[in-house]
Amino acid sequence: MRKTYQYRIYPSKSQTTLLERTLEICRWIYNDTLALRKSAWEQEQHSISLYETNKILTQWKKERPDLNRVHSQVLQNVQMRVDLAFKAFFRRVKAGENPGYPRFKGKGRYDSFTYPQSGFKLDGDRLHLSKIGDVRVVLHRPIEGTIKTLTIRRSATEKWYACFSVEYESSPALQKETIVGIDVGLESFATLSNGEKIENSRFFRTDEKALAKAQRKLSKAEKGTPERKKARKIVAHTHERIANRRLNFAHQTSRRMVDQYGTIVFEDLNIKNMQKNHCLAKSIADVAWNQFITITENKAEEAGSRVIRVNPRNTSQMCSRCGMIVAKTLSDRVHTCPHCGLVMDRDQNAAINIMRLGLQSLG
Repeated sequence: MRKTYQYRIYPSKSQTTLLERTLEICRWIYNDTLALRKSAWEQEQHSISLYETNKILTQWKKERPDLNRVHSQVLQNVQMRVDLAFKAFFRRVKAGENPGYPRFKGKGRYDSFTYPQSGFKLDGDRLHLSKIGDVRVVLHRPIEGTIKTLTIRRSATEKWYACFSVEYESSPALQKETIVGIDVGLESFATLSNGEKIENSRFFRTDEKALAKAQRKLSKAEKGTPERKKARKIVAHTHERIANRRLNFAHQTSRRMVDQYGTIVFEDLNIKNMQKNHCLAKSIADVAWNQFITITENKAEEAGSRVIRVNPRNTSQMCSRCGMIVAKTLSDRVHTCPHCGLVMDRDQNAAINIMRLGLQSLG
């Protein structure tokens, strides 16, 4: 199995300069590789492969000696990213979607580079990076498994992180026999089939006023001035704080679910279509259901639990006791069945239906 460990690194001023120069060179390689493949197709109807771009990279290194300041495999990985961008584009075109064509990276828009095999070494609290030097790293937890790749990432607030992708052998615990259905929502973040409710923390809504104030200052600052740079960092820091709180909440909640239940059932929601409702789009984005479900799936795989996604059709409208359809609007918070007399919180009723569908899928 694969897992990624992320650690904060603290480069010196000279090392920060080298890291930023590496990102700028990688951005140049990305844009030139993209332009090369784009023009080859438009002018000659010829598709350039990853192998061909790697050969052209050798020629570029002879013409531009500054490219030798970056580890060779890092530059090859940049061209691999371009290749993956084109593969994703054509895959979505074949699937009938309307994807955007791979785009060029503007200044400051390229924020990570990868050592795919070599060029780095972890030694205690020091991380040796080829062409950069020994950088201090804070290992807040041990790395378990074999390190395969290392990605150095710069955040919007100009913090630096080392992301180790490791391969490890999992030894999952015994399968727990408990099962739960979870109905995610906006009134409550989630309602479990046993009646338990998880409160919606509304991270974005809480900091919305502070963010709006910071964005107003940013819009008034003149472009290219130190004041605008400072205002931009304040906006980025606010967004980062919201994202970190939301991610931490998702990790803690999913860990509790995985430790408590052997089978967890969710609705297979089309969140992209749900966000087309402009009245609810901001609230749906704030709860980040997909992030929570994905993290739960990853933790369940490691812990020996399983996550099932079921069809969400009529889970809120169907009576969990008699199976009859009882029409409701979003404002109706109580399920009252005229056929069997069941009165229950509508979200718990939906969670019970979700659990039942999960049991049916297990046979």
